Amino acid sequence: MKYVLDTHTHTIESGHAYSTLIENLKWACKKGLKILCTTDHGPAMPGGPHEFYFGNLKVLPLHMEGIIHLKGCEANIMDIDGNLDISNRFQERLDIIIASLHDVCITPRSREENTRALIKVMDNPLVDIIGHPGNPSFPIFEEELVKKAKEKNVLIEINNSSFRSRLGSEDNCIKIASLCKEYGANIVMGSDAHICYDIGGFDKSEAILKKVNMPEELIINLDENRLINYLKEKGKLKDYKL
Repeated sequence: MKYVLDTHTHTIESGHAYSTLIENLKWACKKGLKILCTTDHGPAMPGGPHEFYFGNLKVLPLHMEGIIHLKGCEANIMDIDGNLDISNRFQERLDIIIASLHDVCITPRSREENTRALIKVMDNPLVDIIGHPGNPSFPIFEEELVKKAKEKNVLIEINNSSFRSRLGSEDNCIKIASLCKEYGANIVMGSDAHICYDIGGFDKSEAILKKVNMPEELIINLDENRLINYLKEKGKLKDYKL
C-alpha cells in the first residue's frame, strides 16, 4: 500500500532531533508524501521549544517544498486529568495536536491512572491523536482507550519508532490495533521521525496492521483527504480548500 502522509515528525526545535524543517519537507516530498505534519515536542520536554514557537508557526505557508505542511505539536500530558503543557490559546492556532505520555514529563502511574490521563485528554476537542499508546512504560486498559477514542473521534497512533525505542510495544500495539478494528476506531501511523530519513517509514507499524487485517477504511495514511476532512470536521484548516 502507498502511504501519503506522516502525522508525527520532529525538527531540531524538539531539542533531541537532528533535521531542520526544510530538510524534513524536502525528504517527505522525495518520498512521495502529500502531507507532512511537523509536531515538535511541547515546552515541558527537556530541550523543547517555548510555546511562543508554536504561536509563531503562523508565518509558515500551507504549501512548502511541493507538499502540504501542517503545523502541529506533540503536547505532553502533564497529569492524570489530561492537562497539556501548551496553553489553549496556542493550541487553537495549530492544525493538529498529538497528546502523549512521556516519563520525563509525568511519572508512570498505575494502569488505572495512566488510562485516566489518556481518557481525560480526549475530552479536549483540540486533541486529534493519542501518541504511542502502546508504550509499555505506561500500562493502560486498552479497551477503555479505544472506546473513548471512537466516542470522541480521536485518532489512535501506531508509532513506528516505538518498536526500537520503546521495547515491548509490539504486543500492546497488536492489542490496540485489534480493538480499533473491533470498534471501528480510526488509526494513523506516525513515523515519530527525529531525523529526516525516517519520515514516511512505517514498516513496523504496517506489519502490525497486516497482522490484524486492519480494514483500509480505518487507516488515515492512505488518503490525504481523510486527514484534511477529519481536521476540517473538527473546525480546523478553515482556509483550506479541497
